[in-house]
Amino acid sequence: MLMKTLPVYLDYNATTPVDPRVLEAMEPYWTTHFGNPSSSLHAYGWVAAEAVAIAREQVASLLGAAPDDVIFTGGATEAINLALKGVAAAYHTRGRHIVTSAIEHRAVLETCRALEEMGFEVTYVAPEPTGRVHPEAIAETLRSDTILVALMWANNETGVLQPVEEVGALVRERGILFFTDAVQAVGKVPVFAEHVDLLACSAHKFYGPKGVGALYVRHQPRVQLYPLIHGGGQEGGLRSGTVNVPGVVGMGKAAELLQALQPEETRRLRQLRDRLEQALMAQGACVQGASVERLPQTSSLTLPGVPVEKLLPETRAVAYATGSACASDTGRPSHVLTAMGCTPEEARSTIRLSLGRYTTEEDVTRAIAVFSEALSRLTPAKTTV
Repeated sequence: MLMKTLPVYLDYNATTPVDPRVLEAMEPYWTTHFGNPSSSLHAYGWVAAEAVAIAREQVASLLGAAPDDVIFTGGATEAINLALKGVAAAYHTRGRHIVTSAIEHRAVLETCRALEEMGFEVTYVAPEPTGRVHPEAIAETLRSDTILVALMWANNETGVLQPVEEVGALVRERGILFFTDAVQAVGKVPVFAEHVDLLACSAHKFYGPKGVGALYVRHQPRVQLYPLIHGGGQEGGLRSGTVNVPGVVGMGKAAELLQALQPEETRRLRQLRDRLEQALMAQGACVQGASVERLPQTSSLTLPGVPVEKLLPETRAVAYATGSACASDTGRPSHVLTAMGCTPEEARSTIRLSLGRYTTEEDVTRAIAVFSEALSRLTPAKTTV
């Protein structure tokens, strides 16, 4: 049921609206330029193929990669599965040990669990209480049969940035492949593919359409992958199936826009985020990961003594998350926060506020008022006479 007045949207880490300029770029490829890029014998196919090629260049440019290193997929979850399962299948004769962190997105963790069922061994490295995984903790797990390390670029719940560059250097010198889930990082902080062998990202996290993602696969030196989907051999044989041309065009346009807008957006959103955090900290909130580098627009706030089931009915005027949007309906405390050392009670009293391109000063003012009023009623210390 739609509300008469939509709430302030502070859940940009879950998804972003499609930028009007992205929608405009996509529109002709549903109608006038509807051709199949695999149709190489006529102009309809040529136009579609050229559009896909331009989008590949746009995404590659954003990542500092070569266009041939970018594989389009049906989203980040598919890209993650292709990276992890594809490496496991291609390199299983070299080893069957994989290292990841305990705070990865469910798409990584569940894929790793599926690989365990296939006979692979996975080590899950715990983070420090700050939410950052120390490179040395990963180094200590590496073995002669380790074939892959998977570490996210930025955590989707806390926004904490992980030491991708340092980990990339230490695994490369050991001849181990390195994958990063950069879904939350792309568009919010600079992301450079040079530090990794494989990288996943998703268009709908940076103002592009849902249902399209990309996997960066290093070709120099070449990373071998066994494909998940077989068929017509599209995307270099790694992702068969007719390419989603409108979606790919939208992802490319969104990537192009990011390069121009990101520096100023980073500054603006950090200022808004800090203002929001300071106001809620004055009400007793604690910021998870506050002592380390984080995404400029993400806040993970623990509200002591205020479980989210009591907070939510009081704060319907703001759209936000209690954790990852992909797992917040499970009823279990956040695996990220518990891995950081939070108690189940603390995890169940933690919310995630994430800002974005269309967040205004007025939105933040309204959100502060909503949360402040709710916390003044719900916080035990505030209600004590």
